[in-house]
Amino acid sequence: MIFSHVLVEYLILIPLRATPAPIPIPMLNRHIAPRLDEALADTPVVLLNGARQTGKSTLVQDHAARRGMRYLTLDDAAVLAAARSDAAGFVQGLAGPVVIDEVQRAPDLFVPIKVAVDQRREPGRFLLTGSANVLLLPRLAESLAGRMQILPLWPLSAAERQAQPDLNRVDWLADGGPQPLGQLSATREELVDMLVRGGFPEAAQRATAARRRAWFDAYLQAVMQRDVQELARIEQLHELPNLLKLLATRSGGLLNFAELSRAGGLQQSTLKRYFTLLETLFLVHRLQPWERNASKRLVKAPKLYIPDSGLLAHLAGQDDTSLAAAPGLPGALVESWVLGELLRHLAFSDRGLTLWHYRTQAGQEVDFVLESRQGELTGIEVKASATLGANDFKGLRHLQETEPERFRLGYVLYAGQEVLPFGAGLWAVPLAMWWVALAESGRA
Repeated sequence: MIFSHVLVEYLILIPLRATPAPIPIPMLNRHIAPRLDEALADTPVVLLNGARQTGKSTLVQDHAARRGMRYLTLDDAAVLAAARSDAAGFVQGLAGPVVIDEVQRAPDLFVPIKVAVDQRREPGRFLLTGSANVLLLPRLAESLAGRMQILPLWPLSAAERQAQPDLNRVDWLADGGPQPLGQLSATREELVDMLVRGGFPEAAQRATAARRRAWFDAYLQAVMQRDVQELARIEQLHELPNLLKLLATRSGGLLNFAELSRAGGLQQSTLKRYFTLLETLFLVHRLQPWERNASKRLVKAPKLYIPDSGLLAHLAGQDDTSLAAAPGLPGALVESWVLGELLRHLAFSDRGLTLWHYRTQAGQEVDFVLESRQGELTGIEVKASATLGANDFKGLRHLQETEPERFRLGYVLYAGQEVLPFGAGLWAVPLAMWWVALAESGRA
């Protein structure tokens, strides 16, 4: 115990090694970067939260360099040892604004950070990153309530991959962007490439499908062996990868724990614990249903998604070669990709929009519903085909007729090239809207 105390004191008194994590790709313009600057200007603690390998370290190192902030990563063994041995002493020994990367690895830091902020409340004092969703870890979230702003960093959006990160496509849709009519030219090969590469920066830059498979295999192995073990002690570690593969076959479908329990051979209590763990690590996403009466949302089934299409394609054994040879594109993969794009753009939306799905007991459904602060609804259906008919708007028309005072606009996103009207407030819009220059449609 004496040795431990001396070690911690020694590590705090001398400058901790600021050893930046390697930057695998050139710095990209990220949607969230301006929001990060805004938050640091008026908030004592800012947490950049997202899955591993989404680019958090690269982004915060850039901010640290520009702002003169000290950068510490808990992936460094010495830094982690100091933080875990004496969390209060560790925080007290940090002078000036500081970045702490992968803060979830030492959760006891949150309370000392709260104490430090209460003693000296200065904007931008702590910039944290975490690879576990603190909103699903109540003890951590509550410790900094009112002192911390959480910003999500999802994998690269299609617009970021194409170096067009400024225009928020979700706000564009909610504002009626597709008017006037136009064409969004993109090939099927471009769409397939977006689907199978996904948004993890390192995976997206891999030259071949084989190299992407190798990256995803290594990524999942690292997450299971380190992050899962740090968050929850699981003896049967093989059950979690098997469950993730099972969930991949249900991406875009309703979340039914009873059915998953039977299919996976797991007790429901174990299954729900595993699912929450995967959700905490941003590997799965639960999308709640929209209902006029908010209390009824809790009794209707959410939908589940693998939120990165590259990871989903990997888990499903799909690549650019297999998709190119198929007559059509997998609907679940395309829908999951759109879900990912929606989440990425919602993270920096100016409209305060929330995302739901819509489904009635009679089977009428809309894949996604955006709700504004004023209660206005924008419906989004996803079709993997390049051709459309009036029947593809059936769910949107039902929502329009059921909620005439709330419904504003409805879209079917499809694999074609033409922006077309299908009635009052209803539009067909190419999936390419997520990455092409939207000035081509006549309105940027």
